[in-house]
Amino acid sequence: MSLSEIMQKKERLVIGLMSGTSADGVDAALVHMEGCGENTKLRLIAYISVPFEKDVREQILKIAEGNYGGSAELCRMNVRLGYLYLDACKRVCSAAKVKESSVDLVGCHGQTVYHQPSPEIYLGQALTSTLQIGDPSVICEGLGTIAVSDFRVRDMAAGGQGAPLVPYTEYLIYRDPGRNIALQNIGGIGNITYIPKGAGLGDVTAFDTGPGNMLIDAAVSRYSQGRLIFDQEGRIAASYAWDERLLTWLMEEPYLKEKPPKTTGRERYNRDFVEKVYTKAASLGVQEGEVLTTFTRYTALTIAFSVKEYLPAIPERLIVGGGGSYNLTLLRFLKELLPETEVVTNEEIGWNSDAKEAVAFAILANEAVSGMCNNAPGATGAAHPVIMGKISQ
Repeated sequence: MSLSEIMQKKERLVIGLMSGTSADGVDAALVHMEGCGENTKLRLIAYISVPFEKDVREQILKIAEGNYGGSAELCRMNVRLGYLYLDACKRVCSAAKVKESSVDLVGCHGQTVYHQPSPEIYLGQALTSTLQIGDPSVICEGLGTIAVSDFRVRDMAAGGQGAPLVPYTEYLIYRDPGRNIALQNIGGIGNITYIPKGAGLGDVTAFDTGPGNMLIDAAVSRYSQGRLIFDQEGRIAASYAWDERLLTWLMEEPYLKEKPPKTTGRERYNRDFVEKVYTKAASLGVQEGEVLTTFTRYTALTIAFSVKEYLPAIPERLIVGGGGSYNLTLLRFLKELLPETEVVTNEEIGWNSDAKEAVAFAILANEAVSGMCNNAPGATGAAHPVIMGKISQ
């Protein structure tokens, strides 16, 4: 089906794909979409998550450090990820018992391997830059459909930070005429969206709060000598106390003091950062289990700090999504630190935490082919609304 034919359809079957900074796999959501903009109606048909094989994940994380590999490495990984994304599309269709040929559109975030939201001098010019890889042409060829990808760059060209991208979709889905709400996603990085009661899109505030699961996962891997990649329900963290001295030292990290709009990622909270923390912990006599709990408390504290310092008002409800929403210790810390706010998960209000970001990219793709601006300038700092996403067919 051609792009012009898809643009004329009132209802579309869309796959959204997401692979985040944790690089643990591909999330795929098959969504029935009707309309666009504030008239969007959607229904989640199926969701799956396909883990990356260990060697793929390790290679992605190396590349994302910013100083590993070269053009050949990026070239090969770009295509390899394209095939992994195609496989996820086929699997979600199979799970839904839907013919692949019935899919109208795929929205693919791609894998972020570097993100530089603040201007730096390069060859005599101050510029920002970002790179998401995962060749959408592989999806087009293998699925016989149109793909929309590489969303961040258009927002950055308009002076934005290219992140966070989901606030636009959160506004469409979660806006509440009766109360102020905030949505906290806890993936590899934490990001928050604030939607005042009765808000228009221009009233939405959003930014990255700091590390989400990234530091916790690194500590779990170290604690378990590589046997585990995450802390199931926060059970390990619940077994230890956090160290207040180390926590106080972590809270001096400069990113927390930066005012929004702002975004961050693995270029900051990387292996070097983790090693620096463990060196500090050793000097204080802090055990590895205590470092893990301190990271968990730190993640909760960065969120609470962001709520109190940078949101226009304390939200009446905070909706938590992403993998971190299953960490019961992290949720308990959040509730302790935000006593005035009702802290709930997406599941508690009838949504799927795991599928949320994949659904978001289905929505962003649907908006792009509908000719709708799909960034939230109040969140990214862009000078004006733009249509994000490159269309491959």
